[in-house]
Amino acid sequence: MRRNFGIFAHVDAGKTTLSEQILLHTGVIRTAGRVDKGNTYTDRLDVERRRGISVKAMCVRIPFENAVLHLIDTPGHADFSAEIERSLWALDGAVLVLSGVEGVQPQTEVLFSLLRSHQIPVILFVNKMDREGADRERVLGEIRKVLTECAAPMDDPEGMLEAMSGASDVWLSRYLEGDIPEERACRDAFEEMAREGKVYPVLFGSALQGQGVEALLHAIVTCLPEPDTAMEARCGVVFALTRDRLLGSGAVVRLFGGCLQSREEIPLPVKTPWGETRYVTDKITQIRDLSGRDTGKAEAGDIAVIFGLSHAKVGTVIGDEKMLPSHVQSGRLRTPIMTVQVIPEKPEDMEKVRLACEALSREDPLLEAHYIRSLEEEHIQVMGEIHAEILQEELRTRFSLNVTMGEASLLYRETIRKETVGFVAYTMPKPCWAVIRLDMKPLPPGSGVVFHSTVPVRRIQERYQHQVEQALPMALSQGRLGWPVTDVDITLSDGSDHQFHTHPLDFIVATPMAVQDGLQRGGSVLLEPILEMHCKVPPEHVGRITSDVMRMRGTVVSTQSQERYADLVAEVPASESLHYARELASLTGGRGSMSVRIAQYAPAPDGVTATRHRDGVDPLDQSRYILAARHALDSDIFDT
Repeated sequence: MRRNFGIFAHVDAGKTTLSEQILLHTGVIRTAGRVDKGNTYTDRLDVERRRGISVKAMCVRIPFENAVLHLIDTPGHADFSAEIERSLWALDGAVLVLSGVEGVQPQTEVLFSLLRSHQIPVILFVNKMDREGADRERVLGEIRKVLTECAAPMDDPEGMLEAMSGASDVWLSRYLEGDIPEERACRDAFEEMAREGKVYPVLFGSALQGQGVEALLHAIVTCLPEPDTAMEARCGVVFALTRDRLLGSGAVVRLFGGCLQSREEIPLPVKTPWGETRYVTDKITQIRDLSGRDTGKAEAGDIAVIFGLSHAKVGTVIGDEKMLPSHVQSGRLRTPIMTVQVIPEKPEDMEKVRLACEALSREDPLLEAHYIRSLEEEHIQVMGEIHAEILQEELRTRFSLNVTMGEASLLYRETIRKETVGFVAYTMPKPCWAVIRLDMKPLPPGSGVVFHSTVPVRRIQERYQHQVEQALPMALSQGRLGWPVTDVDITLSDGSDHQFHTHPLDFIVATPMAVQDGLQRGGSVLLEPILEMHCKVPPEHVGRITSDVMRMRGTVVSTQSQERYADLVAEVPASESLHYARELASLTGGRGSMSVRIAQYAPAPDGVTATRHRDGVDPLDQSRYILAARHALDSDIFDT
């Protein structure tokens, strides 16, 4: 019997303390560590122990009675939300920790919504019930009002029946007809519906005192589902990377189907700079379970560490990608909106910094380490200021590199201003031939990039038309303002290939020239990131925060007043609100909290300007660009 579950929480709700108590109660550790003392088992990085926050998801194998539990302790801070989302790929169930004092906080809502949208069954554990101000009924009321009506304590048969009635018409009919089952039958039905993600068990306790931990362990076994092991086709995903002193990089893999064995050779997908997927073969050198034991084999439902996969990155799919569960959505992670320059203390360390940042990017692809060759500068994307500080410490402790982080700057996007045409005739110098006409027009915000082709195959062969589509991500990675281009409709409307002169990559090379020609003709519109800001504050501060939102060019979406707190949701330009969390904490005396997420990219108002240095050769400088494409220059068209 196996259970793969994660523990999630708003910052300071007691998630790591609860993880320590679970490990203590199951005999994995002899003494529970404390966050304030920096000796917790699941926070192993130096930076985690010094700061008392979780940065990386930590996986632990736990024996409990007749079951094997795979626990994933996730970060709580919003800056590490991508790490949280990747953890979901490995899970079949979750424990969401709330504070019995603060109740449902903004990040609690975000996490519950995320888990629910991925159809992951959830147990709610209300922690800190030993603290002054903890109120069982108030928090339960908040859970039912803010999160879900289908939640009930495990020691409340009437509440369980009401929750099941709210989730099932069959149980509603039974409830209205007075067909009340015995307590044991009611509990069995509630546990079954919990495993299906239809109702949500609520438990109360104190992680610091070890209260309620044993009941939680039993609920994990009875109320969270066992992994499905019926799939025969091999299918798995790399959701984290780890390192071993002797074996090197290890891929932490959740296997959904099939099996993997030591010394087996497996194909792994690798993306080319122009978006094509190719396969390389790696040989598995060792397979370990989460306790570090060499098992030699991993089966469906397992979480294992696989060594020897040198081409594996976070998000790499092993086997048949079409068989992945719907909640494994590696292309839909929260996107960073800031970038910082990484400046080495010693200029001669720049190459080491570049390689270290590339290593960090393999572990977290959203970081997108980016070396601007022409400026000899290294830049890396971050989720927020705390994220940048953590990366700085990680470079120092893990790579022995002292660096400073430049001031964080926002990542904008751009789109085309008006309908236009992009054209290129790449026919010289021979041998080459790729003629492309693109009809381009702007789309509404949030539409992304849409591609069509109306060219008959007698004009451009199908494989070359496919190359145009493949090259678009590279071609649109930098617009005329230097930002990624989005919200544009592109139609390949005309062009030609040549029976003898067209070479395999000619249309890959030509597409950026046609795209940039269209962008120059059509003009550029700067798009700025807009954040959805969710604040939970004492009611007396709502008026001031509303004024602040207006001052920041934002709009209030909704406000809801409760007895002790008010919930305010607003949409605010990121450029105006990056430091507002500090203002809110000061304004409310630490009693307010907020969470943010990217809501959309919208046209920036007049007066707001931002450009970005172009990396690589500009495709509109066609002579140099073609020389770079033919490797006649130091730079390369694939630098981007």
